[in-house]
Order: sequence, then structure tokens, then C-alpha cells
Amino acid sequence: MSIYEVHLGSWRRVPEEGERFLDYRELAEQLADYVTAMGFTHVELLPVTEHPFYASWGYQTIGYYAPTRRYGSPQDFMAFVDHLHRRGIGVILDWVPAHFPNDAHGLAYFDGTHLYEHADPKEREHPDWGTRVFNYGRREVANFLIANARFWLERYHIDGLRVDAVASMIYRDYSRKAGEWIPNMYGGRENLEALAFLRRVNEVIYADDSGAMTIAEESTAWPLVSRPTYLGGLGFGFKWNMGWMHDVLDFMHHDPIHRKYHHNQLTLRDALRVVGELRLAALPRRGGARQGRAPVQDAGRRLAALRQPAPALRLHVGLSRQEAPVHGGEFGQSREWHHDRSLDWHLLEAGPYHRALSLLVADLNRLYRREPALHQLDADAAGFSWMDCDDWAQSVISFARFAADRNDLVICVANFTPVVREGYRVGVPRPGYYAELLNTDGVCYGGTDVGNGGGIMSEPVPWHGQPHSVLLTLPPLAALWLRPAP
Repeated sequence: MSIYEVHLGSWRRVPEEGERFLDYRELAEQLADYVTAMGFTHVELLPVTEHPFYASWGYQTIGYYAPTRRYGSPQDFMAFVDHLHRRGIGVILDWVPAHFPNDAHGLAYFDGTHLYEHADPKEREHPDWGTRVFNYGRREVANFLIANARFWLERYHIDGLRVDAVASMIYRDYSRKAGEWIPNMYGGRENLEALAFLRRVNEVIYADDSGAMTIAEESTAWPLVSRPTYLGGLGFGFKWNMGWMHDVLDFMHHDPIHRKYHHNQLTLRDALRVVGELRLAALPRRGGARQGRAPVQDAGRRLAALRQPAPALRLHVGLSRQEAPVHGGEFGQSREWHHDRSLDWHLLEAGPYHRALSLLVADLNRLYRREPALHQLDADAAGFSWMDCDDWAQSVISFARFAADRNDLVICVANFTPVVREGYRVGVPRPGYYAELLNTDGVCYGGTDVGNGGGIMSEPVPWHGQPHSVLLTLPPLAALWLRPAP
């Protein structure tokens, strides 16, 4: 899976008609063409359930059983999903069972009583968003939400649900100070009713043979989020790798000369990852933020800083299944994404840098799908092995990804400084000629074309615990993917 996240109201608009929204059928055609050209396998839609406050991006849902009318009718949305399916593209929907708005025309105080929410304000109010929290211990409320999940999968043929804000559901003291929350029956902070609800909704979805998946946006160290309920897990198919995203962005924020002091942000998550979790690597929604955080001034180095994280670290996370360049991130949108305007598509025509980054993302997706070593053992620790994770002094990491056939492998070497490193030796597990599958410093990606002339022969010099090694020239602020030739 390689997932492209989309906010339908701001992905593209029609400037000739007062910046109106595209409708579902227009979006189906244009989005399918774009996603196909870029090599993505799935789209993930920010919530399309009806919501009165547009600026909530759909996360303050009122009409749980209704696709928003902003973009058309329910039949139009059905046609949207069907068209993407006919083009071979899966559709994932962000689903929000964690809270709901307190609008009088919604679910709050629905029949004159606290029907869907808790009566006690210490349990009823969500302190972060000014919304109401569902009473998961009430069977009718849990059934309302479970039926809603099935509704989107069965009636609209959605291929998966990304469950929003799971962490806020499973902890009673989430964003609450002492004295502002009520412990569970055992005196703990765990929300036992919410945990039972999450396990049940996953059991219902995975009991079906539709092949639908569930993804948890869970940002804490809660164990076994993506393991089956009969093993004590929550039953999700995948867990969003939020920690990876924050660590990488924080690391890239540091000036390259200081990155050696933060090297563990590239490696520690792998060493301490929860055993058995299937994780989805994700990038932040606000594409411009990535460019703004890069501590470099000239355009060339800024582009290099944007090019590097995806290819270098997409493979590093080992058990991940996707990368999600969202809201202009795939072409380096230079200003913050905003829900009230279209993405800055004109940038692709304005200069070579944005086209180069877009080409890199498309090539990454094609290689990811083409090379078994890059995806075949995502769920198996045997698919990932460090060559060297300790070269903090030079801010270089190197590792291998393996297919089921151990002779089928890809080596990744990433240099996180603007210094060309010549004669850099990296251990490899087998002899032969190693071709460059990808060099993010290539001219076609807006780089300086420093590299190894397309490939290099290994030498019988043991290194990094491997029987052979290659002597490389590492381009600055770049990543190399190397594959042994047949």
C-alpha cells in the first residue's frame, strides 16, 4: 500500500467559477488520473460524513450516515468510489467515533437527555476540541457506531477505516488534569468501555470476508494495537506510526552540523518498537510545514532536505506499509495547506524544483511496488537488517531490506549532511555488482548528480559484520538505493 491522503474540498477547485468545489464525479475522474500517474495504490479521504463546521475538516461529524452534500448526493459518492475501484485504486475513509460536536441540531442532548454522551461533565466533555464524548458503555451507543462502520463498508464499498483519535478514547485522563477525570472500576486510567468497543468493532469488520482494513491513529505506547483480540490486542489491522513522523521531522529541523547529536531519533524507534505492531508511516498534513522546518536558506539545499526523508526513511521503519505525502507534500507546496483554498498546483508549472520532487515521489511509488524486497516482508522482522546505525559522527545510516528470497535485497544508504563523502564503505551480504536503483541527488530530481556512475562492484572486504562491502561516494543530503544485479 502507498496511500495518498486527500481533503476533497481543497485538493482542487474551479477558479473560473468562484473557486467552487469539485463534485464527487469530477473528483473521481481527476483524482484517479493523478493517483494513477503518481503510482499510489489507495486514497485516504478526510471525513466525508456530514459536518456543519467546514474548518473542522470533517472531524466534527454530525451526519454519521450521510456523505456531505458539499460535493454531491449519496449516489454521486457511490459513483466516486466505484470509479476509483474500476481504476484499481482503494478507498480508505477517516472515521471519527471518538467525539461529536455539541451543536443543538446534532447528537448532543438528543432527546432532552444525555443519550449519546455521558451525563457527568468529567466524562462528557472533550477538553481539547470542545466536543462531546460517546458513552461507549451504553450498548445502544456502541451498536450505533458499530453499525455505522459496517454501513460505510457495505453500502459504499469503502476498503478501510482509519479510526481517528484512538488515544483520546482509551485513556480516561486524556488531556485532563488531576481531579478532572473519573477512574475506572479498578481505579485505573484506562477506559474499559472504549477498549471493549474498539475490540468489538474490529471483530465485526474482520469477521467479514470483504477484505476491509482498520487503521488506528494511536499516538501512545499502548501495546498490541494491531494484534488480534484473541491475543489481547485491540484488533486493528495497522497502527499509524506517529512517533516516527515526529522524530524524523524534529531531526530534519536541526542544522546538519548538529544532527550528529540527535542521531538516535533516526534509530531509536526501530530499536524500541513494540513487537508485533504493523505500522503505517505517515507525514504531516500541512505540506508547507515540511519545507518551512528545513533549516537551510538556498533553494537547492531546501529541495534536497525535502527529497531526503521519504526515500531514506520510508524503508527504514521496517514494519511499515505506506508513506503518505499529503496536501501538496508530494510536490513541495511552499505555504501551509489550508482547507479554504486549492493546493498550489501552479508550482508544478512555475519551476523545476517542484516537478523534480513530484517525479521523485512517483518513482518511489513505482519502485516500491516493483521491488519485492521493498514490500514483501513488511510484516516480518526478517525483511529488515541494519548494516550500520551507529555512524552518528557523519550522520549516515545504512540498512538492507529483503524479499522472501534472501538473495533479493535492496541496500539503502542515507547521508544527512551537505558534505560529499567519498570512499565510504558499507557492508553488503552478497558479492556482485550493485546497481543504483535510486539516487535522490540525480539531475532529474533537481540534484547535483553526485553518485557512483549507476552502480559499483562489491569487494571481498568484510565490513559491518557482512562478508563483502562496497566503496561508495555518498551525495550530500541524499539517499541511495542499491540492488545486486542478477
